[in-house]
Amino acid sequence: MERHALITGASGFTAAYVTEALVRAGHRVTGAGNHARDGLIALDICSLEACRATIDAVRPPSIVHLAAISFVGHDDASMFYDVNVIGTLNLLEACVDVGHVPDKILIASSANIYGNASGAVSETQPFAPVNHYAASKVAMEHLVRTWFDRLPIVITRPFNYTGRGQSPRFLVPKIVSHFAERKPRIELGNLDVSRDFSDVRYVAEVYRALIENDTAGETVNVCSG
Repeated sequence: MERHALITGASGFTAAYVTEALVRAGHRVTGAGNHARDGLIALDICSLEACRATIDAVRPPSIVHLAAISFVGHDDASMFYDVNVIGTLNLLEACVDVGHVPDKILIASSANIYGNASGAVSETQPFAPVNHYAASKVAMEHLVRTWFDRLPIVITRPFNYTGRGQSPRFLVPKIVSHFAERKPRIELGNLDVSRDFSDVRYVAEVYRALIENDTAGETVNVCSG
């Protein structure tokens, strides 16, 4: 069986590490991003026709769906739903429409769907989204579950993770950049919370393992524990 993965959102932070993990394990990777550059193919995830064309051309044995609006402070709320919900729907519909059923589709959700939960959080924790990003991921998950009987899908809910190359809009790079620039002040928001953080390389290895094993029709928290 050919080990070939299509990664959406391939120009993003996470995708670079997932690509590295898959290639190291012997997979061939086709990356799809907003623009064709640096070896990536162009894919407008918001276009069903574009998704059909890409799936039909590539016919990947596995798909890692990372394309998303992930910055909570994004200034256009509608984009969360256009990309995170409708974009995901387009990808799944495209597979069925062109008659291609991959061996595995990994769809990245987010632990943000749990809201401000306290204590240990399992996959059965009730949803409690507190922003548009989290709400869009909840909607996406509900939609994806309606496809479990047609496509071999696993949903991941990563908690916070970081690593080299992450945008300074996110917490850890923000702190590091402020320190490096010797800024006298940093605004961090709510300090009365505890957050689980992982290395992005660990997250990438979990995604690789889920692509390679038989897990399907399930949801998996990805965290340090």
